[in-house]
Amino acid sequence: MKKIKYLIIIFFFHYFTANANDDFDQWLKAFSNKAIKNGISKKTVDNVLYKAKFLPNVIKYDRYQPEFYEDTNTYITKRVNKKKIINGQKIYKKNIKLINKVENEFSVEKELLLALMGIETNYGNYLGKMDIISSLATLSFDKRRSEFFSNELLIVLELIDNKLIDHEILYGSWAGAYGNFQFMPSTIKRYAIDYDQNSSIDLKSSNDSFASAANYINKIGWKKNFPCFKKIELKDNIPLKFLNTSAKKIKHKKKYKYYKKFIKNIDKLAIDDSYKVAIVTPDKDIIKDANNLSPAYIVFDNYELILKWNRSLRFALAVCTLKNNFENEL
Repeated sequence: MKKIKYLIIIFFFHYFTANANDDFDQWLKAFSNKAIKNGISKKTVDNVLYKAKFLPNVIKYDRYQPEFYEDTNTYITKRVNKKKIINGQKIYKKNIKLINKVENEFSVEKELLLALMGIETNYGNYLGKMDIISSLATLSFDKRRSEFFSNELLIVLELIDNKLIDHEILYGSWAGAYGNFQFMPSTIKRYAIDYDQNSSIDLKSSNDSFASAANYINKIGWKKNFPCFKKIELKDNIPLKFLNTSAKKIKHKKKYKYYKKFIKNIDKLAIDDSYKVAIVTPDKDIIKDANNLSPAYIVFDNYELILKWNRSLRFALAVCTLKNNFENEL
């Protein structure tokens, strides 16, 4: 019986994939015309876009991201540990002059840069092996976030057209992100820098990737030497409406003075009463019957900026946790 069920599943998977491939081919023809109308050269369309393939695994990865199912403790523990700190120290020592120069030039802490690189790609060890053009084409063809990924696909074709990046080396994450800090094409277009001035942007190189990441964080408003978050213990009397459980938009930002009456551990926090803060309880959005009040965090403006990098409450907490662990370790 199990064998029959397995064969049925295999049959429907291949049936779906075959039909999806046929539909994808039709979509690709239509999108190629759209690309040309948007100014992409026929040469790039023929040599790059037409080689895109439908990748079923990309759809699977999109539907099953760790941010969708891992609780906060599990998510952070997997990504922030002693080994991660030691490897970050090694990267810093290897690139100490570059990283210190970038820190001073862009007013972004070295600890944050190392934290972002460590969480995104384990310091360049997990850059991804997916064909970025095919990944973006697959996600553009898919209905869940078609508009977003279609725009990213057009931008990467534009970057190739303008010879800012080489399509031959465009391998990265299933979502179309590239390089040591996992930049999406729109991020490359807005913030990537040819820091070593060799007439090309290589986001797998230390020079361009560290400078581009620092430029990105600086341009979106990062405040150097200001905190990201503080872990708190909430009292039962806090109105649930004040608890942020979604990364889409942080709401109910108020002066810290207002929230103090709802917090048990205020003596350990050392937060200025005038700071605008919000409260995040990240597990409530993914875990059925999760505790409303724990874990809980007071978050500041810098935390919201990390959400612009990656709109996940747990990702931002992991980055800021690793950043904090680097302090006094470099």
